Amino acid sequence: MRNFSKSKRIVIKIGTNTLTKDTGIDTGYVRLIAREVTELLKAGRQALIISSGAIGMGAGQLDLPGPAKDMKMRQACAAIGQPLLMQEYRKAFMRHGVTVAQVLLTAEVLSNRKTYLNLRNAIEKLLSLGIVPILNENDSVSTAEIGSAFGDNDKLSALVASKIDADLLIMLTDIDALYDKDPNEHADAQPIRAVFEITDEIARNAGGSGSRHATGGMKTKIEAARIASQAGCRLVLANGRDSDVIGRIMAGEEIGTIFLPKRKLSNRTRWILHSKPAGVIHIDDGAVGALRRNKSLLPSGVTAVEGTFKAGDVVMLNDVAKAVVSIASGQLKDLAGKHSTEIKKQLGPDHRDVVAIPEDIVFLDY
Repeated sequence: MRNFSKSKRIVIKIGTNTLTKDTGIDTGYVRLIAREVTELLKAGRQALIISSGAIGMGAGQLDLPGPAKDMKMRQACAAIGQPLLMQEYRKAFMRHGVTVAQVLLTAEVLSNRKTYLNLRNAIEKLLSLGIVPILNENDSVSTAEIGSAFGDNDKLSALVASKIDADLLIMLTDIDALYDKDPNEHADAQPIRAVFEITDEIARNAGGSGSRHATGGMKTKIEAARIASQAGCRLVLANGRDSDVIGRIMAGEEIGTIFLPKRKLSNRTRWILHSKPAGVIHIDDGAVGALRRNKSLLPSGVTAVEGTFKAGDVVMLNDVAKAVVSIASGQLKDLAGKHSTEIKKQLGPDHRDVVAIPEDIVFLDY
C-alpha cells in the first residue's frame, strides 16, 4: 500500500499556506524542498512540482493589508509574484546543481487535445533531461483560473499527474491528514490513514475553501484524489511542514492519508473525462440507452444543441456523459433529429455518418 520503491515519476504539489510565511515566501522551506527533491533525482526518479503562492507573494510585494479580492488586483499580484516565486526555486535548486523550468497553464491548454499533447511532450523532454518542471496556473491572463478552475492547484496537480502517467502525487498542505470529522470542531476527530474508495460520506465531510491567499480546501483535495484514482495514481496528503516529509513518504512511513486508486482509465478516456466541454448536445432517452450499450451517437437522437464547437471538441451529452464529436455545432443543428444518411448528403461522402463513436464517449459515472 505504501511501498513506493517502484514509483519513478513523482508529482509534488505545494500549497500557498505551506510555502509562505506571513505574506512572503519562506526561503528556508523552499531550500528544504529543493534538497528533498534532489534526493529523488539522485535515486533515479523524476520529479515535477506544482507550486502555488504567486498571488500571495505579489500581495506581499505590494504590502497589501490582506488578500486581494478585486480580480484585476489578483491578476496583478500573480504577475508580480510569479517571477519572484521562480527566482526562489531557481536559487534553491542551483545549490544542488539542478535546473528548473517554468510552465504556466490554463484549463484550455489541458482541454484542447493538440495543446495537451504538446504540453505532455515538453514535460516528457524536460524530465528526461533531469530538469524539474515547476507548474502553476496562469492567473495573469485567465481570470477563470483564479479560485475556481483549479482550486489552489489541487485539481491542477491531479490533472497533470494523470496526464503524464505519474506513479505518485504528494500533496503538501497545512492539513495533517483527512479526518473522519472536522478536527476544528470535534476534539475526538481521528485521522484516516488510508482511503480505498471516496464514498459520498467522505465527500460530504470535506470542508470548504482555504484561507488568506489560498483557494484550496479539503473538498478540492478530495476532487483531486478522484482524478488521480482514475489514472491509477496513488495520492498522499500530508503536512508539508513535517521534517523530511517527502523522504519519509517515499520510505513508506504512515504519515498523512493515502488515497488508493480503484482503477486506471486509458489516457484518452481520462483526457475526455477531465476536459472542459465546449458545448452541450441534448439527446433523447433512446439515445442515452443506446450509448450505454456501446453504440454510436446518431443525429436522430439529438434534440437540441447549445454552444459553439467544432469537430474534435469535447462536449457534454445531457448531463450524463462527455464525447468528442465529429460534427460542428452549426452543422449538427441542421442535422438534429434526422437519419444518419443525411450526414453524408450534407457533409460529403467521406464524412463519418455518426455524431460520436463509442470510443469517444465517456459516461461521468464511468
